[in-house]
Amino acid sequence: MTQAVPFTDNFSDLSNTQGYQFDFRCERCGNGYRSAFQRDAVSTGQTLLRSVGSLFGGPLRDLGNAADQIMLNRGTNSPAKDKALAAAVEEIADRFTQCRGCGDWMCRAICWNEEVGQCARCAPRLNDEIAGLQAQARRTQAAERLSSTDLLTGVDVAAAPVAACPSCGARAGGGKFCTDCGASLAPTTACPGCSAELAAGARFCADCGTRVGG
Repeated sequence: MTQAVPFTDNFSDLSNTQGYQFDFRCERCGNGYRSAFQRDAVSTGQTLLRSVGSLFGGPLRDLGNAADQIMLNRGTNSPAKDKALAAAVEEIADRFTQCRGCGDWMCRAICWNEEVGQCARCAPRLNDEIAGLQAQARRTQAAERLSSTDLLTGVDVAAAPVAACPSCGARAGGGKFCTDCGASLAPTTACPGCSAELAAGARFCADCGTRVGG
């Protein structure tokens, strides 16, 4: 009577023509463990047989080709592979446990809440949960405090922004004067007609209509 082979859904098959190996991973954090490589003694003999067959030809070559076919079949399923998988599952069994809440396989080292017998996703650890909530509260309180704090003292928010210094062309970093040449970032001129203060580049006075520029 054949025996059922235990397996999980969180593994990858790394087996090759030389033997068997499997990767098992946590379905929450992604960390995992790789089972020890199990060399297949049969494949070693088949490799030797194939090498001898290619050297001498004839019936030995036919045996070598048959060995290739056997190894191809072994790559998909075989009693030897079933045995290797069962051994690998037993090898890493103590590093994983299945959560009864979500059904996923979790690593015991990081993602298992031993106190309640569920994974840290279904039942987060109390200290971890409190730490996360505290961090969220700090962000919320910081945003609220900043929203009521005046960060624009001395800044004329109604003034048109100056992208470059009108004197040297350097990129303006804010403030009233250029940090490269010291020139005013908002130079003005006086109207020749009424002496009203005009912004640089104005062609007519806004107060008396006198033409300023050419």
